[in-house]
Amino acid sequence: MGKLDGRVAIITGASRGIGAEIARHFAAEGAKVVCAARTLREGDHPLEGSLEKTVEDIRQAGGEATPISVNISLPEECERLLEATRDTYSPVDVLVNNAALTYYIPVKDFPLNRWMRSWAVNFHAPFLLSQLALKDMIPRGSGSIVNISSASAVGPGRGPYPDANTDSGGTCYGAEKAALERFSQGLAMEVYQYGISVTCVSPSLIVPTPGTVFHNLVTGMDDPRGEPPELMAQAALLLASEPLDKVTGRVTYSQQILKEFGLITDAKGRGVDSDRPVSGYSQI
Repeated sequence: MGKLDGRVAIITGASRGIGAEIARHFAAEGAKVVCAARTLREGDHPLEGSLEKTVEDIRQAGGEATPISVNISLPEECERLLEATRDTYSPVDVLVNNAALTYYIPVKDFPLNRWMRSWAVNFHAPFLLSQLALKDMIPRGSGSIVNISSASAVGPGRGPYPDANTDSGGTCYGAEKAALERFSQGLAMEVYQYGISVTCVSPSLIVPTPGTVFHNLVTGMDDPRGEPPELMAQAALLLASEPLDKVTGRVTYSQQILKEFGLITDAKGRGVDSDRPVSGYSQI
């Protein structure tokens, strides 16, 4: 018996990387998975990965999945995603807001259109999709929303900054993820009365994916310093399937939560966690 038997789950950003791995794990645990992203077919995007590939992997393993090509930066497309999910399966039980758009550009050089679009994908879409999903979850008194954050949400701390890489360009992305973490915990408080769990999890270490390789955050898909995507998938599954009172309102890291629940015994290279002596909402 799977941990998500009979449940309908939407995973955004499921064409590659962490999102694709979460989709595969959820399907293996019995969920009917809606894989959502912009890239439907291999070659539609410069980076490797597609919805068709993710869904093919799931079906070959005996799981149930449907691809939905969607641009979640647009409110009407978020609405279409929920409507298509209901038409294909039934009302949504689990929402994983994983899709992300990153531009590593310093604020002084950040183009306005990219600024607006990155906020639309990284923060506005999780708000809209959560609001739409709650229309399904509240009447039934159950549901799980899992938001995917990043260690970028932890700020650099107060100055001075004599040795800082001031051109790293992570300020915008970090601000969006910090906002997502605060939103997650606030929403968790609001919907607790309805039996709905809301959580937020970040990788403990950078996960080698086509995206992180493209941005030179890792040296390659086999970078030994990185965290396997399976750990993020296991952490998302845990947060989506554990009882409400055990997890809701958690803002945590993959290896931290897996170790706490006994799913890993040795947190290798645990990375950013609550012991890091800098600012950041994710410490709470």
